[in-house]
Amino acid sequence: MILDAHGHVGTWPDFLIPHPAAEHLLAAMDRIGVAAMGISHLLAVGPDAVRGNAAAMEIAARFSGRFGVWQVYNPHHRTQLPSVGTPGVWGVKLHPDVHQCRLDDPSYEPVWRCGLPVLAHGQTDSPWSDPAQFAAVAARHPHVPLIMGHTGLWPYGFGRAARLVADHPSVFLETCGSKMTGRWIARLAALAGAERVLFGSDACFLDLRTGYGRVALAPLTDADRALIQGGNLARLLGLPLPDLRLPDLPGPPEKGHPA
Repeated sequence: MILDAHGHVGTWPDFLIPHPAAEHLLAAMDRIGVAAMGISHLLAVGPDAVRGNAAAMEIAARFSGRFGVWQVYNPHHRTQLPSVGTPGVWGVKLHPDVHQCRLDDPSYEPVWRCGLPVLAHGQTDSPWSDPAQFAAVAARHPHVPLIMGHTGLWPYGFGRAARLVADHPSVFLETCGSKMTGRWIARLAALAGAERVLFGSDACFLDLRTGYGRVALAPLTDADRALIQGGNLARLLGLPLPDLRLPDLPGPPEKGHPA
């Protein structure tokens, strides 16, 4: 099973996105064999989290089972958070750089308490989302599954990102970005463990075919490739994957857990 942890629908003012609709993503997914993709709507990441989240949920309902929604939380607007078990929702999406609010800021405390996995943009040397902030959050909330989008974004920071979260098993390294390579994916697996690496493409910003090709051709064992391309995310989200033996991974906190 191939699962894409990091996708988008919609348009963005700073980038040309030739095919921003869910239908185009679905056609690419079918061609490659991607079973499902986690999406956040770019309207939600940008100016209107409420309308953008609603649009993403409509897409998930229209293409049942093919898209999971990362609902965007804007810390300045205190966007309503989804409840655990909400159909179609995979978790919460944070973009500290767009919202200019540090990942370790107290404004995000409602997110850490909501009981859902969190996908956050991570960018090395950013004042808002440097990987060191992921380590700080994980130290305070070790039972919250936290996915570092882009693994720091820049190649000079990939290894540092893996080392910073090495002692925080609740943090996962996600592979999307135009600078990522198959060799780096294999290095991340060696540094952090293959069970801590997740495939993501950043489609429709970036080409899904290119993103998955890096995983498909990376110098990995078949077992590690299976974990990265979908096994880890399936376990994290509680999706059925009966033919793959997976290590125990941190899940969301139990009801009432102080995290």
